[in-house]
Amino acid sequence: MAKTRSIPDLWMIAATIGILAIGIVMVYSASAVAAFHDYGDSYYYVKRQVVFGVLGVVSMFITMNVDYTRWRKWAAPGLLVCFGLLVIVLVPGVGVVRGGARSWLGIGSFGIQPSEFMKLAMILFLAKFLSERQNQITLFTKGLLPPLAILGTAFGLIMLQPDLGTGMVMIGASLLAIYVSGARLAHLGGLALLGVAGLGALIAAAPYRLQRITAFLDPWQDPLGAGYQSIQSLYAIGPGGLVGLGLGMSRQKYNYLPEPQTDFIFSILAEELGFIGGALLILLFLLLIWRGMRTAITITDPFGSLLATGIVGIFAVQVLINVGVVIGMLPITGVTLPLVSYGGSSLTLLLTALGLLLNLSRYSR
Repeated sequence: MAKTRSIPDLWMIAATIGILAIGIVMVYSASAVAAFHDYGDSYYYVKRQVVFGVLGVVSMFITMNVDYTRWRKWAAPGLLVCFGLLVIVLVPGVGVVRGGARSWLGIGSFGIQPSEFMKLAMILFLAKFLSERQNQITLFTKGLLPPLAILGTAFGLIMLQPDLGTGMVMIGASLLAIYVSGARLAHLGGLALLGVAGLGALIAAAPYRLQRITAFLDPWQDPLGAGYQSIQSLYAIGPGGLVGLGLGMSRQKYNYLPEPQTDFIFSILAEELGFIGGALLILLFLLLIWRGMRTAITITDPFGSLLATGIVGIFAVQVLINVGVVIGMLPITGVTLPLVSYGGSSLTLLLTALGLLLNLSRYSR
């Protein structure tokens, strides 16, 4: 393992600051109308976003400067704690229901989402587990099945909330780390077929998920019901054109597009800043993902390489799903845009994960 520590990746820091700054501006722009209507304060959401952003940056600075190898011993305990939180959140009267999902722990307006913590804890555990068993990963029973069983258990608990979007991000990032560790494509391909069948069963078991699929295929079949969000999102993106209507000039945020500051904030950004603004944000994400993968490739420690791969996977999968949903290329899943959408737990945890990634970049060749 390379032990000489250098400065963190400055391109990654620049991309993170740029995305975070755009996110704070867009949270205010997208939420001002709803915040004034609901709370009498146009700055209600952005003030909370800034507070969590500061906490996240502090956490990022800490994890960026603490040797990443120290987190290896906390991988298993951290995973157990997150499993405990996922069980506790399902207890009626303890877990808080928001948006139809019992996925929050907290009091009043303050809360945390255990599933967000599980995403990072799972990646940290898999990086440790897989790096210690690299000679067994090509064996299905001894190498591949144990991490998949742990991953499947976590996904099952998240689906009991239910929160398909977060579960899909965790699955996608974890499978990327497992593949990079040396798992056989034949094994992963067979499991992928089972996963598709299982996903079909999950969709069939919940009528609202089936409605989202039909709305994705043709939102105009139910324009005021299941297809409403997709249609309103496209109504926001279309008029944006090349340069947009201007910052703060969105029409869809006036109670046409539900929760414009969370899942569909990219729609408001495209409406106000146009194709140029949307392309700039996507380029910043691509820069962040590229520098992260460069770190994963150039670091010589297997644990660090898998950890970097998993963290990059979280961002890549989440951006892909969110942007795909708002432009009508994927069914609605309830996945936020990293560092941009409003949300305390997500913002803080993602910045913490970026701190780990920046720490890893200090040891890359």
